[in-house]
Amino acid sequence: MSPSEAPMTETRPVPGSMEYQHRTVLLDEAVDALDLNGERVNGTYIDGTFGRGGHSRLILSRLGPQGRLIAFDKDPQAIATAQEVQDPRFTIVHDSFATMHDALDARGIGQVDGILLDLGISSPQVDDATRGFSFRQDGPLDMRMDTTRGMSAAEWVATAPEQQLEKVIRDYGEERFAFQIAKAIVARRAIQPISTTRELAAIVADAVKTREKGKDPATRTFQAIRIFINQELEDLEAGLNAAYAMLAPGARMSVISFHSLEDRMVKQFLASKAKVAQPDRRLPIRAVDLPQPLMKLIAKIKPSDVEVEANPRARSAVLRVAERLGATKAGAPA
Repeated sequence: MSPSEAPMTETRPVPGSMEYQHRTVLLDEAVDALDLNGERVNGTYIDGTFGRGGHSRLILSRLGPQGRLIAFDKDPQAIATAQEVQDPRFTIVHDSFATMHDALDARGIGQVDGILLDLGISSPQVDDATRGFSFRQDGPLDMRMDTTRGMSAAEWVATAPEQQLEKVIRDYGEERFAFQIAKAIVARRAIQPISTTRELAAIVADAVKTREKGKDPATRTFQAIRIFINQELEDLEAGLNAAYAMLAPGARMSVISFHSLEDRMVKQFLASKAKVAQPDRRLPIRAVDLPQPLMKLIAKIKPSDVEVEANPRARSAVLRVAERLGATKAGAPA
């Protein structure tokens, strides 16, 4: 799967207004995978990336009166949207899902009945030129998901050593022209600051001599810088570990990825929990004493042709689902 600017939702203008309609990718599939049935309808769930609330609202519609949903998001605009949800079962946390263990511990929650992570960038972020995520429209080179903290992309591009620029663009963008792009950035910033998305996109276009068919030459570089600025892969690693630790036995983790770096991490993490090294068969070990897997892989789901046709930004999405093994909580179905 090649990197793309694909986010987790599609936005379309509502006629006669400046508002946007949001299409959440794999909406039903991701929530169905949590298996909100039986006693679990009154369980506690996590939506690790609220976005504009597609998954959260569907989970709330299926929760029982004693159920609870805690959502996370780093984006202040997403937090503002979440604060409009008037439901006593719902809590929004302005932080990365990587902090879920501490956030839930502070609320006296030790285990949860399901976790949904919708990774990547959302359409409202891409489509708003002032956020600086897109090379298709001009805007300030920001790229921060949380605009209240941290270094902007412009600040980093202005100060990062050439070797770091090259490494980030190569490793996070899987860009084979990383050396040439880093060199071009350093040469340009010595003359004038790189402060807008169009300026950076033009520098990359001049440096990349061979272009992939149907893909803007800046795609990989913008992805790489965005991932680095927002520490997306570090958050994902921490979030996956925290999510696994929070899952009650029998609870499920539902994760949607949008590019190969994310999906590879999710796949390898779940596989590491689902497989165990078996001892030499010649050793006198009873079957009951053999190492047991910690999770069971449930499904790998991609968007249907119908969904991709309606929302082309869904084309690279992959949903992976796994269930924590072990004795279930009292009163909960296996």
